[in-house]
Amino acid sequence: MIELHDLTKRYGDRTAVDGLSCTVPPGQVTGFLGPNGAGKSTTMRMILGLAEPSAGEATVCGRPYRELAAPLREVGSLLDAKAVHGGRTVRGHLLGLARSNALGRRRVDAVLADVGLTTVAGKRTKSLSLGMAQRLGLAAALLGNPRVLILDEPVNGLDTEGIRWLRDLLKSLAAEGRTVLLSSHLMSEMELTADHLIVIGRGRLIADTSMRAFIEAHSGGATFVRTSDADAGRLRGALEAQGATVRLHARGGWRVDGVDAARIGETARAQDIAVHELTPLLSSLEDVYTRMTRSAVEYRGVGAADDTADADEIAKEFVR
Repeated sequence: MIELHDLTKRYGDRTAVDGLSCTVPPGQVTGFLGPNGAGKSTTMRMILGLAEPSAGEATVCGRPYRELAAPLREVGSLLDAKAVHGGRTVRGHLLGLARSNALGRRRVDAVLADVGLTTVAGKRTKSLSLGMAQRLGLAAALLGNPRVLILDEPVNGLDTEGIRWLRDLLKSLAAEGRTVLLSSHLMSEMELTADHLIVIGRGRLIADTSMRAFIEAHSGGATFVRTSDADAGRLRGALEAQGATVRLHARGGWRVDGVDAARIGETARAQDIAVHELTPLLSSLEDVYTRMTRSAVEYRGVGAADDTADADEIAKEFVR
């Protein structure tokens, strides 16, 4: 478990992390989101003892990282895949980490196999592609078989197969009861991987909620409806007569706004129309996240929309 209590980091007159309090529990993948400059990297560095908090505390398994006797056995991390000695071999890099934490060569060989790097174990790390470097970073994070994993943008450079492999790996590790904190800007992948979300902006907590609640609460009332071509016109007319907006959907049916699914079903029954599909249309994680963090974006291009009121109202519902 990771716990943050009023965690704060200041650099001169700039506050990078501002009184952040939250818990990352075991048994699930927790997504850590925020715009560039939000304080995510600084927060993770403070958790790992790489930056000293100006105030507050970060603990891992109940203790500050610096107090862990064998940190690699407690916490595995990947912050920068290229932060390795370029002259060392893949196996040599992992052996050095293993020896510092009283881990044997067999464990090194095991994680090399787990991440698919056995065939390049003798290569110098400077020759690795970004995708291979990410796999090496994951091998290092897994080396001590830790209870906690902290990963910053681990899918960068991975191909489609590698991304799916990592997704399945993280879910399986969480299912074993481990704590997994995952930071990424790839919203589509985060939506598939994370069970819970912690969202920060300008160093402050914006949301701490489940993925499902985060999306469902702000997906509007649209419904996807599919029926036979012969009945589509009649159903559309009946719904529009009740004030609904009916538009063609890319999946081949209709998007209906303005009336709920129950009303659509009742209308179809009254018209003796068979409905083949009736499904709520949810916003994507990217849509909700973008609206929520709009007021917390530090670097915005010219012409970008600014709707801070909407973002603030959304945030109020998800901060504990």
